[in-house]
Amino acid sequence: MVKVFLLFLFCIFHQLLCIAGSCPAIVSREQWGARNPEIIDYVVFPLDIVIIQHTATDTCKSTETCKNLVRSIQNYHIDNVNFGDIGYNFLIGGDGKVYEGRGWHKQGAHLIGYNSKSVGIAFIGNFNSVLPTDAAIKAVKDLMACGVELEELTPDYKLFGAKQLSATASPGSELFNRMRNWDHFTE
Repeated sequence: MVKVFLLFLFCIFHQLLCIAGSCPAIVSREQWGARNPEIIDYVVFPLDIVIIQHTATDTCKSTETCKNLVRSIQNYHIDNVNFGDIGYNFLIGGDGKVYEGRGWHKQGAHLIGYNSKSVGIAFIGNFNSVLPTDAAIKAVKDLMACGVELEELTPDYKLFGAKQLSATASPGSELFNRMRNWDHFTE
């Protein structure tokens, strides 16, 4: 019985390693210097909506600059708009890295009416007149594919720009126009 149990654990561990191996590296909250959240609300996964936004801040192309901007965004969301933590589940830097916001399984504060039923992913910067870097676009696509593989997202999830669901310019005109050609984009 012990051998069967150990074999079972080995198989599970092996599957997790294989799945995680295809996911993009994620800069953890600890790595970017996050404050502890003031509130945590959990959601039931898998979710079937992904909402793309932009932070409407400066862009970043180096990891250190991106980390500083993510900390600044978290401070603003906690201290000025009372979100209790950074509002997004994930952020995408111009350096092509994914930054953990609230992460999987935690309710975001990214779009009223959709926080409990969607994953909010924000590109760091303002994309009304420019596009994110190719590395950033690859990172978000890899993150969404990873979400499906990890069963955090349904295989038929719907992809929206925030402006489709709320009165906002986010994720910016250029990024939104590019998104229209992505898999899962929903009009």
